[in-house]
Amino acid sequence: MNDAPTDASTAPFHQDVVRNLICRQARYPDVATPHDWYMALAYSVQGRMLARWAASTKTYAARDVKVACYLSAEFLIGPQLGNSLLNLGMQAEARDAMRVLGQDLDALLALEEEPGLGNGGLGRLAACYLDSLATLEIPAIGYGIRYEFGIFDQQIRDGWQVECTDKWLQKGNPWEIVRYDVGYYVSFGGHTESTTDAEGRLRVRWIPSRQVKGVACDMPMQGYRVNTCNMLRLWKSEAVESFDFQDFNAGQYYQAVEEKVVSETLSKVLYPNDEPDAGKRLRLAQQYFFVSCSLQDMLRLMDAKGTSIEKFADLFAAQLNDTHPSIAVAELMRLLIDERLLSWDAAWDLTQRTLAYTNHTLLPEALETWGLPLFASLLPRPLEIIYEINRRFLDDVRRRFPGDDARVARMSLIDEAGAKKVRMAHLASVGSHSVNGVAALHSDLLKRTVLRDFAEMYPERFLNVTNGVTPRRFLMLSNPGLARLLDATIGTDWTRDLARLDALAAHAGDAAFHDAWRAIRRENKAALAARIAAETGIAVDPDALFDIQVKRIHEYKRQHLNALYIIDLYNRLRRHPELDVAPRCFVFGGKAAPGYAMAKLMIRLINGIAEVVNSDPALDGRLKVVFYPDFNVKNGHWIYPAADLSEQISTAGKEASGTGNMKFMINGALTIGTLDGANVEIREEAGAENFFLFGLTAQQVEELKASGYRPADYLQRNDALRDALEQIAQGRFSRGDTEMFRPLLDNLVHHDPFLVLADFAAYVECQEQVSDAWRDARQWTRMSIMNTAHSGKFSSDRAIAEYCARIWNTRAVRIDLAQP
Repeated sequence: MNDAPTDASTAPFHQDVVRNLICRQARYPDVATPHDWYMALAYSVQGRMLARWAASTKTYAARDVKVACYLSAEFLIGPQLGNSLLNLGMQAEARDAMRVLGQDLDALLALEEEPGLGNGGLGRLAACYLDSLATLEIPAIGYGIRYEFGIFDQQIRDGWQVECTDKWLQKGNPWEIVRYDVGYYVSFGGHTESTTDAEGRLRVRWIPSRQVKGVACDMPMQGYRVNTCNMLRLWKSEAVESFDFQDFNAGQYYQAVEEKVVSETLSKVLYPNDEPDAGKRLRLAQQYFFVSCSLQDMLRLMDAKGTSIEKFADLFAAQLNDTHPSIAVAELMRLLIDERLLSWDAAWDLTQRTLAYTNHTLLPEALETWGLPLFASLLPRPLEIIYEINRRFLDDVRRRFPGDDARVARMSLIDEAGAKKVRMAHLASVGSHSVNGVAALHSDLLKRTVLRDFAEMYPERFLNVTNGVTPRRFLMLSNPGLARLLDATIGTDWTRDLARLDALAAHAGDAAFHDAWRAIRRENKAALAARIAAETGIAVDPDALFDIQVKRIHEYKRQHLNALYIIDLYNRLRRHPELDVAPRCFVFGGKAAPGYAMAKLMIRLINGIAEVVNSDPALDGRLKVVFYPDFNVKNGHWIYPAADLSEQISTAGKEASGTGNMKFMINGALTIGTLDGANVEIREEAGAENFFLFGLTAQQVEELKASGYRPADYLQRNDALRDALEQIAQGRFSRGDTEMFRPLLDNLVHHDPFLVLADFAAYVECQEQVSDAWRDARQWTRMSIMNTAHSGKFSSDRAIAEYCARIWNTRAVRIDLAQP
């Protein structure tokens, strides 16, 4: 290879890659490893994005624009190279360039480590929103934490989940720009001192016991086929003083570096197990750390722009993605009254006009609370501010609802029952001008259940913005065959406006289009089958019905309902081999929280069923069960396009929205599901005839529980269900161990909090409808086409447009790349 380094602005792309290989990687082509080539290619692509980032930043600084700031403890952004090439329109150019250099682009894409900066749907939603913000040309910054170790890598050993360290930064991150000059100090512990200023106003000074420094680490977020390139700014914690020479000189080396070790722990790992007190303390510290850095950064950008503090809410809209960043209410007040010396009323007005809160859960146990002793010891000044917010707020509640002491107790920011706790959802609801749910049903239930009192007091604040997913990653990038077919059939306008997919409906009866559709789906399923064989050793038939449930493992998502159905189907096939049942491959994937014993048992049960079913020669391959390990964004690229049936079977009223359901729908999968979360809207859009509905409604769930639900009643009158549970109890799926699944069985039989047994019969009946529909290939294909055709509502572009218009009051800003 004789290509010499040249200037990137004028060089052909393959020469730019070689220049970065030599100048950034210190390798020359003859000795470069595949990873060296990946890094060189990534740096070359990053250079194209940074030119657009510079133009975007300069334009935002020069104009009167409002910036949307998305505060989230998680950003599950996925691998960046393929997505960036797509958004830049450089896929063909990059492929040709790497071919010239003797490299295979697909092989290099496969090398990229996925940043594990989130647990699941919440973090993936935040990433989709960053993609849409840039694509819609909205000035925006994402703020979060640069976890050195992300969510654990999942391995399956002997059927059990085993957590392994996610070392996503081990080989470097070519997308990251560390801004050592952009850093802020964050205080913890200590005490406060009160004084009166010259004008007689109370002033409070926080004397912390320690401080850490947050350093900005930026990643460019490129919009699709536009010049807008926004920024994801993640905070890395560092010690204020990294080394104590006095300790060192005294021979105490470990004490000398202790401050550095403790400080850097803040951004060391994503969400520690928060059951032990130490874990809770670290999690609260993480949340305050990134929120404080982010708000200080926004104030610095305001100062750099030369804007007065009174205009802060006109310059920034800050969205709180769930309760994790809700400490922003107290921290922004602290910065405004303690640091900027505003009056309480002026600061409160700015805080409420700046902040907005997205709620993501109806589970009371998932609404964050923090014990008062922990909060007081870690964040004494923010707690004082919360007390004052609460005092003023409850005075207002008493004025609005005189004599209603029960309401006052329910709405207080401090839970006084038992061990006192700070209620973070309450804090976010009081301190924000907008509170939104993430699906129509969720938003309605939110106003009727967990935040009912607040909705009654502030009805104007509550609204719905149904979640969405980016069609760039989850259709164009992960399903290029389908994307090309859509382009050829209805044109390319759908790539910028997913609602244009409606035009597909006109082709739902076209036999030639059916053939092309099925050929693409068959190709996707063959690709997933090959991945399954490589990852698990299980051979599956691409012509079987691929029935897929991939999501976080949780009792309310009811993977165990699916598992019980598989046992029942297996029993029927064993007893009646002549049954005309379509061959089916059940695929599960998802991670269980390390401390969630019941979820881990569910994974073990699925793997136990797979062990028995897959090795039974009597089935002749008609039934296969797979647990696909380490489900993440990267693996999702293979799974979503290959699904025939999407399992969305949570207990009605428990799933806020879901986004996996949308990814499956966009790719043409049919849904079997309850009327829960966004399933309601998916069914409305797809048409009831193109959706397999079963189960109790949210209202029926409430009524059944109120009347005294007895799971044993359902067990007694359903022989198939009883047989399935008895087989589990007898050790059929645990190699004879009759105690392994005892906790899971006892929970179902005696408590069944998520009504698995109550919905079992309806689920089995609905699955029979699925089997019948699958036998008619032409009808199934038509239903598949109609699901994709009517998936336009579930684009994150639509969701972000609603946030901009209804909550943030932000507008698009066109970027001219000619700007230096």
